[in-house]
Amino acid sequence: MVTFKLNGETREVDADPNTPLLWIIRDDLGLTGTKYGCGIAQCGACTVHFEGAPVRSCSLPLAAAAGKNITTIEGLQSKAAQAVQKAWISMDVVQCGYCQSGQIMSAVALLEQNARPSDADIDGAMAGNICRCATYQRIRAAIHAASAELTA
Repeated sequence: MVTFKLNGETREVDADPNTPLLWIIRDDLGLTGTKYGCGIAQCGACTVHFEGAPVRSCSLPLAAAAGKNITTIEGLQSKAAQAVQKAWISMDVVQCGYCQSGQIMSAVALLEQNARPSDADIDGAMAGNICRCATYQRIRAAIHAASAELTA
């Protein structure tokens, strides 16, 4: 049995401790906002916050979650999260949308650490998130818009 906090709620999961956290979140706990993309931590679609830092849940074993705080796209509530979600809509970032929960998770983590990121900061923080629709310019613009709202 592995116990951890998911979106602020204590969860107990009885599963193989080597099971990737992604499958626990999606299949066992029914939160499907976190997406499966590549399965090798290269695309970022499965990004969650692990103790506040963005991590790829497809390569993180359940055992690593023991006693930790994990936030999925469904659990985002911070001021930065609200600003990012608003900016994503106003900047019309989404095209197909598949990668967007991971993109948003990484963008929120960035803005929670650095409310005034430069283009280089954004590029560095978002480098592990692939968008097959190539909405990178809109993603960067939305992060700047969210930053402006947060620092106004």
